[in-house]
Amino acid sequence: MEKTPPNNESQPLTSKKGDCKEGDDCAENGHLLKSTKPTLRLAEDMHKAQPNQGDKGATSHISNGYSLAQSPSPGDGVEASAGVPCAAIMSTTTASPTCRVEVRQHPRELDERETWSKKMDFLLSVIGYAVDLGNVWRFPYICYQNGGGAFLIPYTLMAIFGGIPLFYMELALGQYHRNGCISVWRKICPIFKGIGYAICIIAFYIASYYNTIMAWALYYLISSFKEELPWTSCTNPWNTESCTNYFSNETIAWTQNSTSPAEEFYTRHILQIHRANGLDDLGGISWQLTLCLLLIFTVVYFSIWKGVKTSGKVVWVTATFPYAVLFILLIRGATLPGAWRGVLYYLKPQWHKLLDTEVWVDAAAQIFFSLGPGFGVLLAFASYNKFHNNCYQDALVTSAVNCMTSFMSGFVIFTVLGYMAEMRHEEVSEVAKDAGPSLLFITYAEAIANMPASTFFAIIFFLMLITLGLDSTFAGLEGVITAVLDEFPHVWGKRRELFVLCFIVVCFMGALSTLTFGGAYVVKLFEEYATGPALLAVVFLESIAVAWFYGVAQFCSDVKEMIGFSPGWYWRVCWVAISPLFLLFIIISFMSSPMELRLFDYTYPYWTRVMGYGIGASSFICVPAYMVYRLAATPGTLKERILKSITPETATEIPLGDIRMNAV
Repeated sequence: MEKTPPNNESQPLTSKKGDCKEGDDCAENGHLLKSTKPTLRLAEDMHKAQPNQGDKGATSHISNGYSLAQSPSPGDGVEASAGVPCAAIMSTTTASPTCRVEVRQHPRELDERETWSKKMDFLLSVIGYAVDLGNVWRFPYICYQNGGGAFLIPYTLMAIFGGIPLFYMELALGQYHRNGCISVWRKICPIFKGIGYAICIIAFYIASYYNTIMAWALYYLISSFKEELPWTSCTNPWNTESCTNYFSNETIAWTQNSTSPAEEFYTRHILQIHRANGLDDLGGISWQLTLCLLLIFTVVYFSIWKGVKTSGKVVWVTATFPYAVLFILLIRGATLPGAWRGVLYYLKPQWHKLLDTEVWVDAAAQIFFSLGPGFGVLLAFASYNKFHNNCYQDALVTSAVNCMTSFMSGFVIFTVLGYMAEMRHEEVSEVAKDAGPSLLFITYAEAIANMPASTFFAIIFFLMLITLGLDSTFAGLEGVITAVLDEFPHVWGKRRELFVLCFIVVCFMGALSTLTFGGAYVVKLFEEYATGPALLAVVFLESIAVAWFYGVAQFCSDVKEMIGFSPGWYWRVCWVAISPLFLLFIIISFMSSPMELRLFDYTYPYWTRVMGYGIGASSFICVPAYMVYRLAATPGTLKERILKSITPETATEIPLGDIRMNAV
């Protein structure tokens, strides 16, 4: 792997000279000495974190396979360029491009980019993001609805061949290129930069409704600090004649027209939905929910305003507390009468349902939205990792934790549903009709209210819901914040606190419609359309851009530079074919069978479906709009414009010590 140019005296790339053996490169005081004799290699064993297999020497490979010694501090303001041949990673490489060593001050992207204080901060942040409210209410409902234990087969297959490969891909992209979801496309395939803008709009929509659900939980939490929980009786001002408290009197029969105290507390006191007539008449704004949401956003702001070093500390509480509560509730639920009925209903396999296409669609959608690739969060979080962090291991660990949490949550929910069925003298299927937030705020809340020590269990349960939601909110907003700060470093790079404040104020204003008496209708609309087909289409294009335009071979080479080994054929096949087909399968299924929305007794009119698709299109339109802009703004013939638009604008500069490395 040596070249022999004409003999010259060895000169350092800085003003200092060092003594070397003739024909060798060496470093003195951390300075790279350029020898014109054999090769350019690393003389000091820096960053040995992930050496290549079989490579026992002191060579550490960095950007595009170039080997270098450490250069002076960027604070010197020195820049040196050497148009010399560069050593490639493998000795079998045939062509060696020219390289440039740069020592200079860089913008936010490279100059002192913030990193996680500890590896565990990153893992807990990713786990907290992936494990959210949907794991607690959506997975158990989807599981029993689609065949019980039999559903675990399509769920596992979709995770292995669809969800986890996409999860791993985003972590690797973010860690290697060290950019948010907008500017990262300059280094991958610039014409797809609209994907980043679409992701930011989707994140705004999510922040506008998701935090309202936490405001409901906070209202419940505040109401729980009483000796008798307010949703245990039918004697409150908001109760109606249909209210039936069958727990207090076993002689009272439950009928089809009966409503529980918990249901009326949720619908008539928390939401006050009876004061709205639908989406065309939402009514006024609930001042109680407005104050709760304001408190939620205040906590969010002071948790993320300084960056990942502060949010990484907060998640030690918000990501671990839910597991402690889930364990306590699991033990308590298992001791309730009738709990076995719920577990049996949850896990009893219905094998014939595996022949139903809808079951596979639900499995694919559940694993996708649970792991959460495509929201820009994984790119942002991974961009703050150290370059040689083992993102492959992180992807497997966090994905496994996420799936196991969903499975465990099913036991927590269904032991209580079995108890409810026992008390009502009904089948579990009748009790388990509620889905989504109603499963938590009505069914589970009612069961808690009739347990011994109900106040304690109510407090920890609603605290758990709030912490589950906070983790996901931290992550979703950080994805947008990182993207904007990386894309506009000269405007917002030194004003992070101000930008975070402005963004949170905008999200709060956007959430006002969800705080009305009919706000639950708005939440349902956004939940179904803002993050449905539009997000799936965005991630589909992202996977195509990375695997087919950037190239799976180049991507695997990037991964090898970071962790020391290249992804195997399984990962390559998933990225090139299986994962895009997985996403296309979900998209076609969504579009071919439009959902009919219904909430409580309200059926959404047809015009709301049109509005929903408009909401989804408003984010996705950024992708084709930017493509048109890019081609129009690029000079040259159409062929030249296309070639320039799919060619990376800038090489990824990898920080190794104080070196910045580019291929030219």
